[in-house]
Amino acid sequence: MTSGVPASAARRREVLDALRQGAVPQAGLDLLAVGLDRFEQTIGEELDALASGGSVFKAVRGEYGSGKTFFTRWLAETAKRRGMAVAEIQVSENETPLHRLETVYRRLTERLCTASYPPSALRPIADAWFYVLEEDALAAGAEPAALGQAVATLLEERLSEVSRSAPTFAAALRGYREASTNGDPTTAEAIMAWLGGQPNVAAAARRAAGVRGDLDHFGALGFLQGLLTVLRDSGHPGLVLVLDEVETLQRVRSDARDKALNSLRQLIDEIHSGRFPGLYLLITGTPAFFEGPQGVQRLAPLAQRLATDFLPDPRFDNPRAVQIRLPGFTLASLTELGGKVRDLYANGSAASQRVTSMVDDAYVTDLAREVSGELGDLVGVAPRLFLRKLVDVMDRVDQFQDFVPREHYRLTFAPAELTAVERNATTPRRGGAAEAPLNSADAVELEL
Repeated sequence: MTSGVPASAARRREVLDALRQGAVPQAGLDLLAVGLDRFEQTIGEELDALASGGSVFKAVRGEYGSGKTFFTRWLAETAKRRGMAVAEIQVSENETPLHRLETVYRRLTERLCTASYPPSALRPIADAWFYVLEEDALAAGAEPAALGQAVATLLEERLSEVSRSAPTFAAALRGYREASTNGDPTTAEAIMAWLGGQPNVAAAARRAAGVRGDLDHFGALGFLQGLLTVLRDSGHPGLVLVLDEVETLQRVRSDARDKALNSLRQLIDEIHSGRFPGLYLLITGTPAFFEGPQGVQRLAPLAQRLATDFLPDPRFDNPRAVQIRLPGFTLASLTELGGKVRDLYANGSAASQRVTSMVDDAYVTDLAREVSGELGDLVGVAPRLFLRKLVDVMDRVDQFQDFVPREHYRLTFAPAELTAVERNATTPRRGGAAEAPLNSADAVELEL
């Protein structure tokens, strides 16, 4: 159960800190990947198509705990290693309603990142783009004294297609560059905020850029098109955009839900029409969202676009289909994941030998079984809590030489650390058995 994957101290710390908090790490997911090998080839082919100017739409379905967030961040990290930009957005009625694409675009720019730039990477990407334009202009023979005009000409050429649907995007970029070169950082920052879809930008900054008002629903599609052009020219061949937890649409008002489903249908159609070269749009949702009456099935054209045949045996699922499913964890795969985390922890620990001996394969298996049992034997709900408890055990082994997990560790769940799904799955144990050591007879459920 050894991963054998080397990891830097920084990557190791980032992954373990996230698991310690019960969260999915933002990076280093290749160190923990379990069961994703069947998707690797297809994802690689799709990212290759993206780099060649293609576009992709994909839907990922799975119940809570099946690893949807892990999968999307693993894919995003793979894309970043290829030089692409990524953005992960949580769909919600109040913060990011899907039927208001201007809000989705705003969240995209706020969360935009690359391997080199953390969120929000919009401004450094724009600066890199202008640098590329200057280099191209000089390479074409432009004189230094006429460089500004040459860059402006190139800007118009590169954004000519975008300007047909969103002329203000190019205007804002021109205004941003002029403010930057004229030593007016305040105006430049305000224009960049407007370019990122932020509302309530100062009127003086908008006048300086020659634009009016705020970005609307339809203008957002043109701005997305412009952003993809800037990304491609500045050395980022694609953008992976994740719309996470789309199933929340089932809980909004019916009119807002219908508009959101239609917006999703519109995005899919625009992607397939070739309007967004370099865009990989990935959505996640529960099976109920894709199959239930309050989700995709509510809009027949959308249901047709997402229709996928799933055979009884998930081994034969088609990774190239528009919709893929994550079957969730089994006890075996959960134990395998625990082994990877144990090895990652031990490889950077001063007490490496003690960690691997005290938290051996048998103990990892027992802890996985015990956590799953506390959650009503719903293994698919267990990964988050299991990894959090596993790291907690290893922290104690690492720090206390006389700590023996099978003698001293008692599995307990505080109400505050449980999500709603986990809380519903948790079943009270008789006679305080939830606090019994893993090797205690009280930790074994007896069928009476």
